[in-house]
Amino acid sequence: MSCNRLAFAIAAALLMPAAAVAQDMPSAAYRPGLGDLMTMTVQPRHLKLGIAAQERNWAYAAYALHELEESFERIAHAWPKWREIDIAGLIVGSTKEPIEAMEEAAKAGDAPRFNEAYGRLTAACNACHQSAHVGMIVIQAPKTSPFTNQDLRPAKR
Repeated sequence: MSCNRLAFAIAAALLMPAAAVAQDMPSAAYRPGLGDLMTMTVQPRHLKLGIAAQERNWAYAAYALHELEESFERIAHAWPKWREIDIAGLIVGSTKEPIEAMEEAAKAGDAPRFNEAYGRLTAACNACHQSAHVGMIVIQAPKTSPFTNQDLRPAKR
């Protein structure tokens, strides 16, 4: 065997494990679907926001509202269009006003105003689902908390 062939054989043998590992790795990073993101990020934040307001925990409500807003922004960035639907436009158009109203109500500790805006946000979610042809997804205000490991009542000082 010539030196070149021997060098090639050694190099191929050394590189083989790396090539085999590379073949087992996915070609692209995981990209959660629109439904995955809604279920993982929007739904629990909407729920915690509602419970925090029921408990009059305005500090947590403001935090949850900010987190919900960021979830919507990430979804609009990741899925600006879904099928032929302008998801980014729908999110901004349907959530901006009720979110701003909830921010003001949370700062003021105004439960009736917050609840009214929360109801508008929830209705906007359902209207968006209808327009996206997934009207079987119906969001509502929480009745109880599934988060038994988190106390959403205001902190006692």
